[in-house]
Amino acid sequence: MKLEVLPLKLEERTTVVKEALDAGDRLGLITSIDGGQLLTLLLSPQMHTVTCFQTPIEDPVYHSITSLVPQAHWFERTTMDMFGLLPQGHPRLKRTHLHEPYAFEGAPLCNDVRDVDAHAYQFFDVEGEGIYEIPVGPIHAGIIEPGHFRFSCYGEIILNLEIRLGYIHRGVEKRLTEVPCHQARFVAEAAASDMPVANALAHVTAMESLLDFVLPGSCQFLRTAALEIERIAMHLSDLGGLAGDIGFLAISSSMARLRGLALRMGELLTGNRLMRGYICIGGVSMHSSSESRRELIKVAEQLKQQLEPVIDLYLANQVAIDRMEGIGKISCSLAREFGLVGVAARSSGISYDCRRYWSHALFPGEDFEISVEQTGDVFARAKVRIREIKSSLQLLMKLLQEPHAGPDWVPLPEELPRNSSAVGIVESHRGELIHLIITDHQGKIQRYCIKDPSVNNWTALAIAVRNNLVADFPLCNKSFSLSYSGHDL
Repeated sequence: MKLEVLPLKLEERTTVVKEALDAGDRLGLITSIDGGQLLTLLLSPQMHTVTCFQTPIEDPVYHSITSLVPQAHWFERTTMDMFGLLPQGHPRLKRTHLHEPYAFEGAPLCNDVRDVDAHAYQFFDVEGEGIYEIPVGPIHAGIIEPGHFRFSCYGEIILNLEIRLGYIHRGVEKRLTEVPCHQARFVAEAAASDMPVANALAHVTAMESLLDFVLPGSCQFLRTAALEIERIAMHLSDLGGLAGDIGFLAISSSMARLRGLALRMGELLTGNRLMRGYICIGGVSMHSSSESRRELIKVAEQLKQQLEPVIDLYLANQVAIDRMEGIGKISCSLAREFGLVGVAARSSGISYDCRRYWSHALFPGEDFEISVEQTGDVFARAKVRIREIKSSLQLLMKLLQEPHAGPDWVPLPEELPRNSSAVGIVESHRGELIHLIITDHQGKIQRYCIKDPSVNNWTALAIAVRNNLVADFPLCNKSFSLSYSGHDL
C-alpha cells in the first residue's frame, strides 16, 4: 500500500494517536527516518487505510505517549536505542537492543553523532521476605536463540518476569538500505528464519506498491499458497512443542511427522522445504507444474486425514487439558491495551486478522474463518492454532483445485520512485507483520523498517506468567511462539 506522509505537530501527536485508538484504529509502528523526526503509523482496519504521520524533532528529548498508549512502550524504547530520541516521562525506560559492553559512537541509525547514554541496564527489583530471583539465559540449552529471562519468585510462584533481548542484533534494517533494491528480498526474508515467506511477501508487497504495480492473479495465487503452507507448518511445530512441554510425547512426535508433510508441500510448490528465495518482486521465482500441483493436492489431503485423529487425541486427553487450561491468561482488555496480534490476540477475544483487511497475495479477497477464543490461556492459544491449521488447509485445497493460468513472473522497473513511501502488511503465523519503505530524492531506500509480530507480544508473555508456577513458564513461552531474531533486527 502506497503511503502519503502527513505532517503532525509534536504537541498534537498524543491527542491524535489516543483519539485514533479510541475510535478502533491500531498503532502499527513508531520509528524514525534518521533521528530528525518521529514516524507514527496508524492502521484503520475497518476503513482499510494506513496513515503515516511525520513529526519533526529538533530536540532529541520528546514527551512519551506510553502512559496513555501502553502499546507504544516498546516502540519508544527501540527508537531511543536506534536513533537517540529520548521519550521523556516513559514509565519504564530501558534499552531493547544496545548492551553495556558495546562501544557506542552514536545511535546506529541516526545521521548525527548523538549520545546514546549507554548506562547500565537496571532490572526491576521485587523485594520482600522469601523473594528470590531465577536468572535464565541469555545462552540456553539446545539451539534456541539468546534472550535473558529474570524471574522474581515467591516459592514456586512467579511474581514478575523481566525479558531482555537484543543479544543478536544484526543490522538487518540498515543493510536493507545498502543492497540493490532487487536483491533486498534475500535480506528481508532472513529477518526471521521461521517465516521467510511472510517476510518476503511483506517486502515485495511494499516494493510493488512503490512501483504502482498490480500483479496478475496467477502470481498472487502461488504466493497465497506458500503463505498458508508456512502457517500450517509452523502451527504444527508449535502444537508439537506444547505437547512436548507437558510430556505428551505421542502428540509431540506425531506433530513433527505431520509438519514433515507440510514441508513436503512447500517443496512441491517452491523447490525447497523452507520456501526460501521463492517470492520475488514481480511474482515468484519457480514455475509450478500441473504434475507438482496434483501431488501437492494429494499431500494436502493426506495431511488433513492424518491430522484429525491426532487432534482428537490431543483434545480428549484430560491431563493435557488440565496442564493448559487456566494457565498464562491474558484478558481482552490487556490484549487491547498492549496491541497484541496473531494467535495471542485472537485467543483473548480480539478478532483481528490482517488477511481480512490488508492487501497481500490474494487477500482480503479470499474467504476464511477467523478463529477466536475468549479465555486467553494456553489452551485457548492451542485451540486457535488447531482451527487455523484446518482453515488454512481448506483454503489451500480450494485454491489448488481452481484453475490459475498466467505468468509466474512479470519484469518490473529496476528504479524506485523518488521521495515515496509504502507499506506491506502481512498476517504471518505469528500475526501482524509490517515492512515500511521510504525512498529519498534519488530513489534509493532511505529507511527500511520491519515490525515483527513478536514486538507486540513479548510484553504479553511477561504478563501471562505472573502468579503462575515456574514449571508453567515453558508452556506459556511456547504458546506465544515468539521470535528473538525477529526482534533483534
